[in-house]
Amino acid sequence: MSQVYGKVALIGLGLIASSMFWAMKRGGVAGEVSGYARSEATRDTARRIGLCDTVCDSAEAAVTGADLVVLAVPVGAMGTVAAAIAPYLKPGATVIDVGSVKGAVVAEVGPHIPETVHFVPTHPMAGTEHSGPESGFATLFDNRWTLIVPPEGADPAAVERVEAYWQALGANCERMEVEHHDLVCAVVSHIPHLIAYTMVGVADDLSRVSDQEVIKFSAAGFRDFTRIAASDPTMWRDVFLTNKAATLEMLGRFTEELFALQRAIRTGDGEELFDYFTRTRAIRRGIIQAGQDTDAPDFGRGKRHE
Repeated sequence: MSQVYGKVALIGLGLIASSMFWAMKRGGVAGEVSGYARSEATRDTARRIGLCDTVCDSAEAAVTGADLVVLAVPVGAMGTVAAAIAPYLKPGATVIDVGSVKGAVVAEVGPHIPETVHFVPTHPMAGTEHSGPESGFATLFDNRWTLIVPPEGADPAAVERVEAYWQALGANCERMEVEHHDLVCAVVSHIPHLIAYTMVGVADDLSRVSDQEVIKFSAAGFRDFTRIAASDPTMWRDVFLTNKAATLEMLGRFTEELFALQRAIRTGDGEELFDYFTRTRAIRRGIIQAGQDTDAPDFGRGKRHE
């Protein structure tokens, strides 16, 4: 692989940004990488583990001279960060984000980006339940999808370079329109997280089942709900508040499906249940065949990220 950008600045040093750094280092994708995190403790940790070539004490210092700036902060904070760094962005530079909502990011970040700078929103669809600068690893994006979501009027050459960058980190790329992106992600990511949080909350509320029993007898189904529900609370709060329309629409559809299943169980309609589970089983097989998971009992996570 060859270098795609001379200098890359990572604003936010959590799971995604730290994995980007190790993936860049693995492939020689950037000449130099600077980083910034709001928390002094996070910056100290980053320096201790050698995360980034330079860890700066301000976002403005980190982005100075950068060819690519990565906004890897919670979606709700992106507008504020964009406003702060805008005067320091190098003409001809590209700004990307890694948030899982795009409509709100385009609306909040776009107006702050100078005319001489390119803005190309992106969404790496990869992650674990872990967070923080020590959670990253170089292979996180390998054979995972990164969605490229350029706003209207985006420079084609800048978009192609961003795509080449993500491919150099190991990702598969696909371009998508902003509103469609938010609807798709509500289905494949946002609603599953909401259901996981709810399921774990319900288990916690059942006073006749002690915490010890829930933990002791966790079979694969509940265990995987708890894995998803361990994700970063700030990030997921912002996701639901900023992708409100798509989330509510999909939540409505989910509720209708749930009522249909309730009715089938109440009326003893075994045929309806069997047909429903057969259809959903086929979707699971399709995910495995597409190489986005394995049929191993640990769901392909491996011991390190169990």
